[in-house]
Amino acid sequence: MIIHKSHSKQDLLDIVNTLNLKITIGHGDNKSNIQDKYYDYFKNENNVNYEDNVYSINDKRHLQIYLKNETPKKVLNVKDKKVVMSICKEIIKYCNNNYWLAYTKYDTEKELEDDMLFIIQYGDLPSVRRCCKLMNENVMSTTKYEPIISPQIKKELDDKNKSKLKNRYFCKFLKGPITIRFD
Repeated sequence: MIIHKSHSKQDLLDIVNTLNLKITIGHGDNKSNIQDKYYDYFKNENNVNYEDNVYSINDKRHLQIYLKNETPKKVLNVKDKKVVMSICKEIIKYCNNNYWLAYTKYDTEKELEDDMLFIIQYGDLPSVRRCCKLMNENVMSTTKYEPIISPQIKKELDDKNKSKLKNRYFCKFLKGPITIRFD
C-alpha cells in the first residue's frame, strides 16, 4: 500500500490523533518516518473498527483507501491563492458598496457569479466563507452560495462556535416568545 503524496505530515498526525491509532509519533519524525510507521501498523493490526469520526473511516480497509487516494483538502499554491484572494477582495468590495457594480472590476452580474462559482470550491479559506456570507445577504439575489468546506475545517468551525456559546455565568439563552408576569 502506498500513501498518496498529497497527505501532509500534519494530515497524517491528525488521522492518528482522531482515530486513536496505536502509532507512536515523535516531534522529530519526518513524513517518510511517519509513513513507515503507518506501513508497520497495517502489517500488524487486523480487523480494527473505529468509532464515528470526521473522516468517515469505519475500519482499517477504509483507512487504507483514504490514504491511498488524494487528500480531500484543497491545497493552493501561492499563485492560485493570490488569484482567489484578489477575487475575494473584489467581491467584498462589491458587497460593501451595497451590491453595486460601479466601483468593481466587474461589468456584468454574470462575471461576478462566475467568480463566485470558482471560489466556492476553496471554502477552507476564511475570505471565501466571508464572500459567500456577504453574497447570501444580498436581498436582490436568488442564488445562495455554499462554500465547500473539508470535514476537518468544518469540525474546527463547529468546535469554535461551541466554545463561543459558553459563558462564565452559566446562563441559558432561549430564543422565542417569553412571557413575564408580575403578581
